[in-house]
Amino acid sequence: MPSREDTAADAELAQPLDVAPASAGDGAGTLHAAPVPSVDLRGVLLAAFGAIAFSGKAIIVKLAYRFDVDAVTLLALRMAVALPLFLAMAVWAARRSAPLERGDGGRIVLLGFLGYYLASFLDFAGLAYITATLERLILYLNPTLVLLLGVCFLGQKASPAQWWALAVSYAGVALAVGHDLDVGGRNIMLGSILVFGSALAYAFYLLGSGALVQRVGAVRLTAYASTVACVLCIGQFLLLRPLGSLRLAPEVYGLSLVNGTLCTVLPVLMVMMAVARIGSARAAQIGMLGPVSTIVLSVFLLGEPMGPWQVAGTVLVLAGVFMVGRRA
Repeated sequence: MPSREDTAADAELAQPLDVAPASAGDGAGTLHAAPVPSVDLRGVLLAAFGAIAFSGKAIIVKLAYRFDVDAVTLLALRMAVALPLFLAMAVWAARRSAPLERGDGGRIVLLGFLGYYLASFLDFAGLAYITATLERLILYLNPTLVLLLGVCFLGQKASPAQWWALAVSYAGVALAVGHDLDVGGRNIMLGSILVFGSALAYAFYLLGSGALVQRVGAVRLTAYASTVACVLCIGQFLLLRPLGSLRLAPEVYGLSLVNGTLCTVLPVLMVMMAVARIGSARAAQIGMLGPVSTIVLSVFLLGEPMGPWQVAGTVLVLAGVFMVGRRA
């Protein structure tokens, strides 16, 4: 699932922590700065660990691919682990919420297909061809894609600064892809296109979930849409693969257990709790730890090379996305 670092919360959950302006003081005419709200350390830690756990998914998938398993099977195993947890989350959220309105069920199924099934499948398929670092950089373009889709389909306008931010972000990805093309050949382009399709699918999910998340609630929408995706992924495996293909190395099952819990369900909860404590803007900024942690883990756990062009591309992507986020 794309990290998301990636789920919007209800508007009332976002508590701004900006410094208040100076206020009038005592009768002597002195000025006193308004007290600065303390930053919730637990919220910061939740956002940080959530971002790192989300990004760890790519590392887990790359490790699993070493044991001769394909994307369809690996994705089904991940969702089979996550399904009971998402069902429990859905039941809990439903008991605390009003019934769905007419038509919401169909919208949730569509969003689950786009944001969690299609995005996850394209991501897993692309990881078979590209490095975990490049995958994370492409997925991190998601805010820029949401901006572009808003301009194209919703009539929104982008400022000149945002267009410059987009140019910086995509220049960074171009540097990283160009470097990997010299090393890995044409399969790098195929994998990059697949992962970009994943980011685009999730951008459509975010664009379509804005009004629904306010009415249904972030936890319930995520739980319902994720449950839809789990069923689709497991059904896809049953249609396309024989049950005999589940004769896999024990390591694949261990990695899938970690992927379905620590890298799927747990980060969703951690990011939502972080948004409730520190607001969505700060949680998104802390989410920049995701690509950085992926780079570090890919070097030490996967032995992937990290050259100056990749470092430069990473810096440009992070800078561009940060600029888009600030302007938004």
